[in-house]
Amino acid sequence: MKSPMKFAMAASLGLALAVVPASGIAALQQGAKAPDFTLKAAQGGKPFTLSLKQTLRNGPVVLYFFPAAFTPGCTVEAHLFAEASDDFNRQGARVIGVTAGNIERVAEFSKSECRDKFAVAADPGATVAAKYDSTMRRPDGTMLSNRTSYVIAPNGTILMSYTDPKPQAHIEKSMAAVRAWRAKLR
Repeated sequence: MKSPMKFAMAASLGLALAVVPASGIAALQQGAKAPDFTLKAAQGGKPFTLSLKQTLRNGPVVLYFFPAAFTPGCTVEAHLFAEASDDFNRQGARVIGVTAGNIERVAEFSKSECRDKFAVAADPGATVAAKYDSTMRRPDGTMLSNRTSYVIAPNGTILMSYTDPKPQAHIEKSMAAVRAWRAKLR
């Protein structure tokens, strides 16, 4: 019998090999206007309705799309964003994760893997991810979120976009963009 970790790693590898970007170049570019959205979300397992427009009233948003909750790469990314959340908050930024999952799974993920540190939103069918040019299509035609991070200024302008299947650099690049935005305010 396979261990849960071996199974998760195999499932993640299968997910990575079984999807392709839905468009040639993923991600809206720096300077573009971020599409507004309202989604069902959870933080610390508690569901609520998340509005990007409303969240931007409190400062910049680090918006990251990820393929699937509880897969190894997405779990690593959630842990890294959770560890950096206090630093983002000190810079005035809020982190939001978005995936093409259902709200029950997202609520569980927000509590266990995001460690109650930031909101995770459910984007069934990846409709919001599609507005951000951040989707992948499985061979069966279903859409998933591509691993793409954005930093969005309070006025809705995209300050940074970054797409990479490896989760590690997303946090560094997002923090650098938030710090650069903050430095311009001084």
